[in-house]
Amino acid sequence: MGIECPRCNQSGKKVKSITVKHLVTESLAEKVPDKEIYYLCMSEDCDVVYYNLDREDIFNRTEIKVPIWFKKDADPKYICYCSKVTEEEIIDAVINQGAENMNDVIKITGAMENGNCTLNNPLGRCCGSIIMETINKAIKANK
Repeated sequence: MGIECPRCNQSGKKVKSITVKHLVTESLAEKVPDKEIYYLCMSEDCDVVYYNLDREDIFNRTEIKVPIWFKKDADPKYICYCSKVTEEEIIDAVINQGAENMNDVIKITGAMENGNCTLNNPLGRCCGSIIMETINKAIKANK
């Protein structure tokens, strides 16, 4: 993981500044320097999204243009940010449309078709592992 969040002390995941710059509100984007490392607070309950302790930068949920899928009350709860595919759509593909694997989910939902993960996904990387987690959650719930 990474350096702890200054509010909740949970370890965060590294994210490049290009991702942060793209996802913070327009008025804050210019404050995000190039080539800095930020961290994404992974706590569901914490309002902090991104932070960089060296710069003392902290960006809260209200300062981010998209809902963060794992944060409490995220709406919509995107799993694939590039194609705007929600957790609900992936679960529906598995439970109601017969999807059994990643390829089926991609065909049914259109996930991962418009990939630009560095800019669109709050983690700044591919959502594939999160899609798989969601598929497994749906399969387990459907048993």
